[in-house]
Amino acid sequence: MSERRASKRQKSFLRGVVYFDNGRGSMDCLVRDFSDDGARIILSESVIVPDAVKLHIPQRAQTRDARIQWRRGDEIGIAFAGAKPVGTNSELAQRIVELENEIAMLQATIKRLRREKAGDDGIEAA
Repeated sequence: MSERRASKRQKSFLRGVVYFDNGRGSMDCLVRDFSDDGARIILSESVIVPDAVKLHIPQRAQTRDARIQWRRGDEIGIAFAGAKPVGTNSELAQRIVELENEIAMLQATIKRLRREKAGDDGIEAA
């Protein structure tokens, strides 16, 4: 059997919250499979949710708009709206580079200040 998914699915065991009806309703869930395109979730209780939902995963600090693709008992398959989450990989990579540069500058400043302090201490002792 060939894989129908466009992106690689990852097994997961993440706590999530499904929001529906413009945030007026919510339900805890367990995110069992996760990919860039969708997820398989297990609801904490059997309840009917509308086709358009938001999935929030606190551990990933991520909220995604989604549409329900299938339902089997307490399991639901959802497809995320759009191909990539907010904050794409290229934006994240750029931010990492910026932060690494900032860290390098701060480390250089700390070294310089330590050298200056060591020099000041030597002058006062003489």
